[in-house]
Amino acid sequence: MIGDIRETKECQLKDPMDLFNSGQVVKICAPMVRYSKLAFRTLVRKYSCDLCYTPMIVAADFVRSAKARDSEFTTNKGDHPLIVQFAAKEAQVLCDAARIICPFADGIDLNCGCPQRWAISEGYGACLINKPDLVKDMVRHVRSQIDNPKFSVSIKIRIHEDLKRTVDLCQKAEAAGVSWITVHGRSIEERHQPVHYDAIKIIKQSMSIPIVANGDIKTLKDAENVHHLTEADGIMVARGLLANPAMFAGYEETPFQCIQDWIDIALEHGTPFTCFHHHLMYMMERITSKQEKKVFNVLSSTSAVLDYLNDHYGL
Repeated sequence: MIGDIRETKECQLKDPMDLFNSGQVVKICAPMVRYSKLAFRTLVRKYSCDLCYTPMIVAADFVRSAKARDSEFTTNKGDHPLIVQFAAKEAQVLCDAARIICPFADGIDLNCGCPQRWAISEGYGACLINKPDLVKDMVRHVRSQIDNPKFSVSIKIRIHEDLKRTVDLCQKAEAAGVSWITVHGRSIEERHQPVHYDAIKIIKQSMSIPIVANGDIKTLKDAENVHHLTEADGIMVARGLLANPAMFAGYEETPFQCIQDWIDIALEHGTPFTCFHHHLMYMMERITSKQEKKVFNVLSSTSAVLDYLNDHYGL
């Protein structure tokens, strides 16, 4: 990480708000545990992704431990604009994490949407949508303690059953100086139910800052439809990009060139085998037969994967 950080100091950090002010819908790679790391961010940026998030990092661990910082965060000079997502429940801890990351990233995002039990039991993630004054306090603290006016402070939320509560949360965050808000259009309890795009539209119409729509977007056509339905300023995609990292460039399924690019990038970055392999499994889901999957998914080394791809696809 130290080498990467030195490299970043030589590059020009960017103002993410320039994207939202461009008049174009901002195409965003979501924070994904294990997956939205530097190598994958490098790949999707090659295919028309405008803005990338890191996986969620627990702010308290990040502040306390150099080891956590080294393992959780890597970047380089091409990795911009970049948003680092934190899980936090105390304003000063979030500020401390933001101050550490500020020279190397273009903004932070407070996770107010993770519905996993461990996160909620620790006071992180989606439980924060029920603590609007705490969210407001955290945003305001970061705003007041970070000198760089271009450094963005955003939040990612889920919606309440009573949408008035969500609008109230968003308006409080806006008053505290939040840059934009990403809305995953499901409640904490909902997992695979249809996304409430109508709710995202109501939130968008209630705010004067950018709103990003998130949830069940798997193709560029989906992204266009969701933009039309919600009037959102940005579209954030998670699983759709895992299955097809070239999605934002208009490809219906992962092109072979994108798979080749992933191999090159992953090997260059020293990506651990499990991560390297999992990404390929996602990318090849739609383009391999059941029989091929049975063989490919149990390969257990980088050399075996490379041999398989060379023999079957000439990659």
